[in-house]
Amino acid sequence: MTNETQTKGIWMAVLVAALGYFVDIFDIVLFGVLRQDSLTELGYLGKANGEMGMLLTNLQMVGMLVGGVLWGMLGDKRGRISVLFGSIILYSSANIANGFVQEIYSYGVCRVLSGLGLAGELGAGITLVSELMQKEKRGIGTMIIASVGVSGAIAATLIGNKFDWRITYFIGGGLGLALLFLRVSVHESGMFRATASSNVSKGNFFMLFNNRSRLKRYMSCILMGMPAWFVVGVLIYQAPEFGKSLGIQENLSAGIAIRNCYLGMTFGDLTSGLLSQLMRSRKNVLLIFFCLTGIFMSFYLFLPMKSADMLYFACGLLGFGVGFWAIFVTVAAELFGTNLRALSATTVPNFARGMMVPLSALFVYLMGLLESRIEAAIVVGALSLVLAFIGWSMLKETYGRDLDFVEN
Repeated sequence: MTNETQTKGIWMAVLVAALGYFVDIFDIVLFGVLRQDSLTELGYLGKANGEMGMLLTNLQMVGMLVGGVLWGMLGDKRGRISVLFGSIILYSSANIANGFVQEIYSYGVCRVLSGLGLAGELGAGITLVSELMQKEKRGIGTMIIASVGVSGAIAATLIGNKFDWRITYFIGGGLGLALLFLRVSVHESGMFRATASSNVSKGNFFMLFNNRSRLKRYMSCILMGMPAWFVVGVLIYQAPEFGKSLGIQENLSAGIAIRNCYLGMTFGDLTSGLLSQLMRSRKNVLLIFFCLTGIFMSFYLFLPMKSADMLYFACGLLGFGVGFWAIFVTVAAELFGTNLRALSATTVPNFARGMMVPLSALFVYLMGLLESRIEAAIVVGALSLVLAFIGWSMLKETYGRDLDFVEN
């Protein structure tokens, strides 16, 4: 294989992984955009609409948590390409099936299957690109994946507000299936092929916990992702309610808040990725963005909001602050050997997403205890940042690390 052909192959892998993550985020956000209209048509109004929406969200999250483990194990046992194909087939099919549902039970099954499929996309893509690219340049590839991917949320809000909810699900599924044609030209990484022929244990989930050093690395990654999903799952998804608590009288749109957040996240991922390359450090950039997240949380929760536009602007700032996702997932891939790399890079972001459930539950509990939405958010937001800093303190620098090693 010539150098030119090899280079084209690497950038094709980056493109395919980026578009795959685009469709991944498109689907995650799409349900939030379509939830109210779809459940209303199925007969759930008022309080029941919100309750069923929470149930379906939790079902999708369960699917993602289980799927993260299953796809991660498969990625290390059978290859990164197998996950890229299998995950997109599953969540695209589930999306199309969503467009046909007539009652809540089939809707729930579709959300579980969708979550199972969505869980494998990002980790497999980041792992493949990290192993294919030169160690000094891999941050550029993962930056492109994350930046293109999170822009899928912007597309979801625009398309979801323009078309009927069933048609929108068909569009999401069709986008995913169209990617299969591009994936045919993507090749497996040489590191995986070398490991596949060895006798080392591959994709063993329990290996992440049976060694103190590995467990410390693994937990540090998960803790660092918590502020991002507190911001998205609580502050952004409930922006209309926070706006009322902050004294804004105008009608507020959760869709606009989500769009602005992910727009900010797109620029945040680009900025954090470029800074990581310029500073030749993952750890220092993560620290900068944790501090920015804390500053923007304070802006959102403490400053008096005089208008809807001011709140939407704050949502964009929050998105920028948590735009360390590209660095976060890259670190999860760089910290572990080839025989556990897909497993770690796939489970870490999904477990970090899963932290949204206990954080949201704690927020709801404190809101009842303190009788203040703002005060509850301050406590839980501060807790998520403290845990992220604890995770960061346990992290070793991974920039430029040689990934051609295995875990024993």
